Amino acid sequence: MSKLNLRGIAYPALGVVLFVALWQAYVEIFHVAPVILPTPVQIAQAFADNRHALLSQGWVTLQECVYGFGLAFAAGVPIAFIIANSPILSQMLYPLLIAMQSVPKVAMAPIILVWLGTGIASKLALVWLVAFFPIVVDTATGLRITQTSLLELAISLRATRMQIFTKIQIPAALPHILSGAKIAVTLAVIGAVIGEFVGSSEGLGNLLLAANSQLNTPLAFAALISLAVLGLGLYAVVAAIEAALSPWLPHTGTA
Repeated sequence: MSKLNLRGIAYPALGVVLFVALWQAYVEIFHVAPVILPTPVQIAQAFADNRHALLSQGWVTLQECVYGFGLAFAAGVPIAFIIANSPILSQMLYPLLIAMQSVPKVAMAPIILVWLGTGIASKLALVWLVAFFPIVVDTATGLRITQTSLLELAISLRATRMQIFTKIQIPAALPHILSGAKIAVTLAVIGAVIGEFVGSSEGLGNLLLAANSQLNTPLAFAALISLAVLGLGLYAVVAAIEAALSPWLPHTGTA
């Protein structure tokens, strides 16, 4: 392992350890009640006592995130292609996309709940809504910056529109597609939790609400940390895919 990779692991770990130590010291010194702010030790105990519930409910939320993100990606890339290649459709669709993104998803959740019920469909719809926009925008941006000379060469060789899309535009836009995917996959967790808050009997969001209603703050923090770990894990998966594709990615300097 190189020195750079070692630092990339050691420094974040050191930051977490310092933060947890300061948190523990603050609660103990100022005698903060556990119902207001539990100590990291109390939260760790809540993890141990409720590990089966956290795992089972975390699995539900993970499924909602993955399926909803997959739907957003499957729909977002073709729509981005349409927007990038048709100025007329771009002018027609972009205002609708911006308007849809501007509406708070918490405000839309009760309506979606009425439409789709309390099952997984309403959660998938909310995940799709929050993950869709960054995928479309970043993919469209990547498709638009494809070198004109490559497109002109493909047209001169009588390549079809689909061949141009799959063999030239998609490879050139991959850094932007992956960048949008990394943003969207973390937002997917937010969409799933919103759906679980509004109407659900399972998932980490529902567990968090139940813990709050019982004034079980350590368990509520355990659920919050589980959501953070879930988001980090999903982000890491997309980052790993990006790393695996790095030999074929153009050097654009994207995150």
